[in-house]
Amino acid sequence: METSPAGLCSSRVLAGERLAPATVLFKDGRISDVLPHVPGQNGQPASSGVLDVGDLVVFPGLVDCHVHINEPGRTEWEGFETATRAAAAGGVTTLVDMPLNSLPVTTTRAALETKLQASEGNRFVDVGFWGGVVPQNVADLPDLVSGGALGCKTFLVHSGIDEFPNTTADDLRRAMPVLRDHGLPLLVHAELDLGAEVSELDPRVYHGYLQSRPKAWEDAAIAMMIELCRETRCPVHIVHLSSAQSLRALADAKAEGLPITVETCPHYLCLEAEEVPDGATYYKCAPPIREHDNRQALWQGLLDGVIDFVITDHSPCIPSLKLPDQGDFMGAWGGIASLQLGLSAIWTEARARGASLEQLARWMSTNPAQFAGLANTKGRIAPGFDADLLVWDPDAERRIEAQALFFRHKVSPYVGRTLTGTVERTLLGGQLVFDGAHHCGTAAGRVLLHRN
Repeated sequence: METSPAGLCSSRVLAGERLAPATVLFKDGRISDVLPHVPGQNGQPASSGVLDVGDLVVFPGLVDCHVHINEPGRTEWEGFETATRAAAAGGVTTLVDMPLNSLPVTTTRAALETKLQASEGNRFVDVGFWGGVVPQNVADLPDLVSGGALGCKTFLVHSGIDEFPNTTADDLRRAMPVLRDHGLPLLVHAELDLGAEVSELDPRVYHGYLQSRPKAWEDAAIAMMIELCRETRCPVHIVHLSSAQSLRALADAKAEGLPITVETCPHYLCLEAEEVPDGATYYKCAPPIREHDNRQALWQGLLDGVIDFVITDHSPCIPSLKLPDQGDFMGAWGGIASLQLGLSAIWTEARARGASLEQLARWMSTNPAQFAGLANTKGRIAPGFDADLLVWDPDAERRIEAQALFFRHKVSPYVGRTLTGTVERTLLGGQLVFDGAHHCGTAAGRVLLHRN
């Protein structure tokens, strides 16, 4: 295994917002300087300890601020060790954990402290934490803030577990001013159960599940959240947008100056309903993967800036909950495992649309860091920022093999696909944590408490 370098140089470094030759130097876990690329020029050697990676791209470490780690309580689904190893292998140096499906759910400060204890000694990357808003926990929100939660998430529809019940508009009218006054955003799973007409009755056929959670559910929920945002002025973040029909309303809300942000996921940008095989329940998530035309429209929303960034919404479970023998889309657990694969999945599709590496860095590093309140330390290659770096080859193709995945259960719709972009090295605070094949050193990831 390699040792950790004192710096990196490459002909392609994404420093600031421009891809150019550069040398990045580290000191005490932070970037100390970014210099013009000098190794091999005019006979000048690299600075002592600086690793020249040639034409490989040096990127700011990815920030994935929507990950379900599930520990404690459901560690057999996913835990801090396996999730953060997968993150490091995918170039993710910072992730933010969702308040479910762990037990206890992170809706009190005591539950947050329990989760912090569970992560000790098991973090291969830096980890922040979202709290949760559920009915009757408004009084707990100030303590969650003082405990270090970066924001709070809520569901407008059943979350999938009874321990995290959904909220109503009246619940949110009480909670949102508290979050607003403490400077925290409200993250919203935006679906309202309006009922649905399902004509496909075979539970093995994906179209029936798609009919059961129509776009109208999302569109109504997003319209409600725009109104609540206007009413309370609390920052609102729409998680995992899948309905492209809501893009116009979201664009109008942003143009109005409302504090609304939006994310989407690789599975909505890279997969489509028409290709889901019968019984392939590893494609199931909520909201659902939708049709080809909807996917194309989501890409346009991302390219236009209506969608702010891309995260994985890594939401695994034990394989038996996917009901692989029955192939029952209606009964299977909904969630897609992709934490290690977001970079290559998105880049495969982005480059085909003429998108740039600079855009990719904004979508997967800079903008999610800003949203999570980490913009002063994460998501950029610049002096004073954490030396969290990804070295990768954006031209290399690879077939995704289950045995190469590091998350706990190797069940994912990306297995068997050929994707473009391979991670060669991941550095956390200047220390090598993944060398392209193996993890290096100890689990030295930090907890990230409080927005900066």
